[in-house]
Amino acid sequence: MWVRTKSELRGHRRQRAHSCWDHLLIAPLWPKYGVNLGTLLRTCDAVGACLAVPHCPWVRDALDRGNTLRRPSCVHWANKPLTWLAAQRRAGSDIVGVELTDEAIRLADLPPARRRTVVVLGHESDGIPTEATVLLDRAVEIPMLGTGHSLNVAVAGSLVAYKLAGLV
Repeated sequence: MWVRTKSELRGHRRQRAHSCWDHLLIAPLWPKYGVNLGTLLRTCDAVGACLAVPHCPWVRDALDRGNTLRRPSCVHWANKPLTWLAAQRRAGSDIVGVELTDEAIRLADLPPARRRTVVVLGHESDGIPTEATVLLDRAVEIPMLGTGHSLNVAVAGSLVAYKLAGLV
């Protein structure tokens, strides 16, 4: 088995942070826990995505504390999440919600993003609000074998981000 060195691995990565690629946005628009935002910010860097978050007083601090990369990352501010989401849809973005619905497709069946895509993540306890689900083009579910009802937002968002980025 060949194990690559850290310098070999670094040579295959971007040399600097990307500017806004604006192709894939991970949008935890109703966050409950700040630590999940930092995790999603790291995932966004890994897959070349941007993070879209609501403009709540505690969110900026959560991002600053959670940014383990210690360099600026691409963050879009959604002052009013429903209004922002509707504007993304009107602009032609594909809106994908991570939510259990009757029409949800399994994560394994989700194709890589071919156009600008916004991944909507809901509240840890309540999911995506009903008034936002009507703005979704499709929903994706992450199958689970265990006894839990759902994964946390950072884990779910990361799985979907990697799939849409075409990295898994």
